[in-house]
Amino acid sequence: MVADALVYHPSVAHYLKYLSTTIGRDKLLRTLQYFSRFYAWYLFRTNGTPAEIAPFEAIKKQFGLARKLMRVGKNIEHFKAAAIAADSKTLDPIVKYCAVGRQLGYAGYLTFDAVTVLDALGVRKSESTKRLQKEAYRCWMIGLLFSTMSGVYSLYNLRQQQAKVDKKDGEGVVAAKRIEKERAAINLQLLSDLCDLTVPTSAIGLTSFDDGFVGLAGTVSSLIGVYSQWKKTA
Repeated sequence: MVADALVYHPSVAHYLKYLSTTIGRDKLLRTLQYFSRFYAWYLFRTNGTPAEIAPFEAIKKQFGLARKLMRVGKNIEHFKAAAIAADSKTLDPIVKYCAVGRQLGYAGYLTFDAVTVLDALGVRKSESTKRLQKEAYRCWMIGLLFSTMSGVYSLYNLRQQQAKVDKKDGEGVVAAKRIEKERAAINLQLLSDLCDLTVPTSAIGLTSFDDGFVGLAGTVSSLIGVYSQWKKTA
């Protein structure tokens, strides 16, 4: 009976539903990948032995490769999202342009990233891989910057709306709760974007963050992704 209670528990069903999504699996792998990047750096800085560091270096490399394979073909999804945003007649113009820029940035990142898959697998080495991967990171950075701008602008709009809300009125109370909920979601996404920006900016040389900082920032943004996807599959 204990086994039945565990097997049919709603949390188990939720967990299985979460793992059935590609995004859910990717976010878990990403969390382990970036934590391993941080922890390998930490062990190195604290005079860890090569034998201690090797497993985390392997996780970082192998999980990164697995995620690269999972991303192949996903660029089409972002090109489509960019087209839908561009055709929208209801979006605020600034939100619209940021959405198009974000989606095209992500699409460019995934396109360049996919071109480097054969080299990463060792199937066909190419001298241009390093340059293409750098372009991929540059596109990702552009997408993240557009996402950040959209978040900042949305927070400004919410502040303007909140100033007009009368909390003494029933409808005003409902509106205030909606604004707070939207603000919390935007702040969480902003934190994720700012953490993620450490990855491409350091990869292309715009910043000099070390592997420890990038790994920790990537772990935080990955956990935010796990949390968000978990809520979506509830």
